Amino acid sequence: MRTTVSVLALAGLLWAGAASAAEAPADLVFWGGPIHTADDAHPTAQAVAVRGGRIAYVGDRKGAQAFVGAKTRVVDLKGAALFPGFTDAHAHLYGIGQRELTLNLEGIQSAAALAQAVKAHADKTPGTGPVLGRGWIETHWPEKRFPTRQDLDAVVADRPVVLVRADGHAMVANSAALKLAGVDRNTKAPSGGDILKDANGEPTGMLIDAAMSLMSALAQQPTPEEMRRTFQAGFKVYSEYGWTGLHNMSVPWDQALMLEDFAKAGELPLRVYNAVTPEAGKMLLAGGPRDAADSRVVTRTIKFYADGALGSRGAALFEKYHDADTTGLVQMKAEDVVPVYEEALRKGIQVATHAIGDRGNSLVLDWYAQAFAEVPTAERKVAEPRWRVEHAQILTPADIARFPALHVIPSMQPSHAIGDLHFAPSRLGEERLAGAYAWKSLIAAGAIVPAGSDAPVERGDPRIEFYAAVARKDLSGFSAPDWHPEQAVDRETALKMFTLWPAYASFAEKDLGSIVVGKRADFSVFDVDLMTVPEAAIPKAKALMTVVDGKTAFRAPGW
Repeated sequence: MRTTVSVLALAGLLWAGAASAAEAPADLVFWGGPIHTADDAHPTAQAVAVRGGRIAYVGDRKGAQAFVGAKTRVVDLKGAALFPGFTDAHAHLYGIGQRELTLNLEGIQSAAALAQAVKAHADKTPGTGPVLGRGWIETHWPEKRFPTRQDLDAVVADRPVVLVRADGHAMVANSAALKLAGVDRNTKAPSGGDILKDANGEPTGMLIDAAMSLMSALAQQPTPEEMRRTFQAGFKVYSEYGWTGLHNMSVPWDQALMLEDFAKAGELPLRVYNAVTPEAGKMLLAGGPRDAADSRVVTRTIKFYADGALGSRGAALFEKYHDADTTGLVQMKAEDVVPVYEEALRKGIQVATHAIGDRGNSLVLDWYAQAFAEVPTAERKVAEPRWRVEHAQILTPADIARFPALHVIPSMQPSHAIGDLHFAPSRLGEERLAGAYAWKSLIAAGAIVPAGSDAPVERGDPRIEFYAAVARKDLSGFSAPDWHPEQAVDRETALKMFTLWPAYASFAEKDLGSIVVGKRADFSVFDVDLMTVPEAAIPKAKALMTVVDGKTAFRAPGW
């Protein structure tokens, strides 16, 4: 694309800080540390000025001085680094809050330790109500197996226990929970799910993907006040991590409305972009995209599930798992979902579909292509729909090129690659690893790859995600020889993956994602420069400040 002289001149004018300093002083000025803009024309700056919630100046410190008035708040970074607001392009905000308030099983090192954690929690919360928890991963346990109902029965037999695997695609239940849900040796798994059974045909307690719905009878509908507390816990931890926003996945309608209420009341410190459940999608299709509190909460996407997860062997593969006699689970059928996709195209609703396995991804691309063919551009409410595939973890080489060819966005989570490296080779075998977590190949093919965390599946820390994107190693610095280190990206690309590209994936690149005059003033400040510190130092950085619409959302104590 040819850039005209006038456009270049305008860019230079804005960069020089001529954005009308004489109109009024800035509300806020930053200087005193490295500033990275995610703007290719001017990737770094010495100072930024903010007026009315938008960026009024980006340039050198001398130019910024003209924006300082008697009431201007000047923030001396004192060597800390300022970035465009980091945005988690795939997370579950309510689940993040739940993790803070319920039995958190992250880091459990064995089935025995899992049982002891359940016992300790049950002892602290006596009664007959269910014991609910989440976060376990068995791939590194000495027992080399999934947990079972017998593990749980040994410590809690008189009340239901249900523990969700970290990926959210499997759960283990004790005998009391199975009995209450009516699950026994004769229960048939629903389509897209599996009930694991032992050699005698009895349920082991493990329910995979759609089979987890059999436990819905145990789900206690939270009160509005409980929902509020859960969201507030999520707000707090995400602001403190350094995020200024997130793309909130699989959101029920009542949660989307509650988030709008938070925003309207000025109680939402993050920018939230909602992708609702298929059930809530019916309301979205009927009423159209929603924008609350000057885009603090935007709801315009429906999230679907094509398959399950790799760790619980629910991801749909073309060939059998390398370590099990299964090809995974397909959650949808073309005849059911493609008509909904077509309606979404006609009504300007974005579609995001979860796909992890190579077959799951290929099916989604097929279904998207079918919908695009059935609804030509002239019949679409939005000519450029920016549909997404969430995860895009395991791809065949041929499908990598299909993403940019179809203008489909692969929304990926770097930390999955550092967690999964300890079990993905055994699940997939060496050959399929070539298309696993292939951010660099997708970007080289022309795809835009927004990055997220999938929290609470992962911790949800931007430092870990940034490190995973550029290092492709676990937090100890380990990476397997067959883990394709060439898929790591450079830091400039990683910065876009967490700033400019999530903005693009949410139709907001004119307002968000880079530090450019006229855009909204969303910033993340870390105590070290993520672009220059040694690789191993990235996860040790501290978030010092987040700014959303020019207002401080979080500031570290003592800074």
